[in-house]
Amino acid sequence: QVQVVESGGGSVQPGGSLTLSCTASDRTRCNYEMSWYRQAPGKEREFVSGIDFFGSTTYTDSVKGRFTISQNNRKDTVNLQMNDLRPEDTAMYYCKATTVLSGFCNGGVDYWGKGTQVTISS
Repeated sequence: QVQVVESGGGSVQPGGSLTLSCTASDRTRCNYEMSWYRQAPGKEREFVSGIDFFGSTTYTDSVKGRFTISQNNRKDTVNLQMNDLRPEDTAMYYCKATTVLSGFCNGGVDYWGKGTQVTISS
């Protein structure tokens, strides 16, 4: 069973910074691609940033230049450094781990965390 656990949310003022962390833990030999999504009240969940197995990163336009995604060497923990936070960044942030196809693992299976709240307010 795969567990995806986020941490690091909180409340900061506009212009502040937060770092979110996400760890995918399981007992299989699957590798994962990790991504962050967010959902604000009354809105649909949206993609924020992702990093593939080789370290290539993608960002939604609204966070480019402000957010940075990174992963550890074991590729089971991903961080999202968020700088210059704005009120519109307020949302529940979710981490998603997607299995990578290999000889040991079916690809394309998603596992979601329960989310961590980020609130930007003065």
